[in-house]
Amino acid sequence: MEFDNTKTVIAFGVLLTLIIGGTMMSPTSKSTVMMVSVGLVVFGVFTLFLEVKHGEYRANHT
Repeated sequence: MEFDNTKTVIAFGVLLTLIIGGTMMSPTSKSTVMMVSVGLVVFGVFTLFLEVKHGEYRANHT
């Protein structure tokens, strides 16, 4: 399966929705859930960026 921008964004959105949905179902306060959710989004975008750049590097240097 070859990933393009659309498939990557859809897969990222689905995974992020599942993770944040699970976090919202926990019995913690809403403020804690919102802080954790923001952290998850920031970390997810950062790791997605790093993995895309690593994939580009591997594709061009093999």
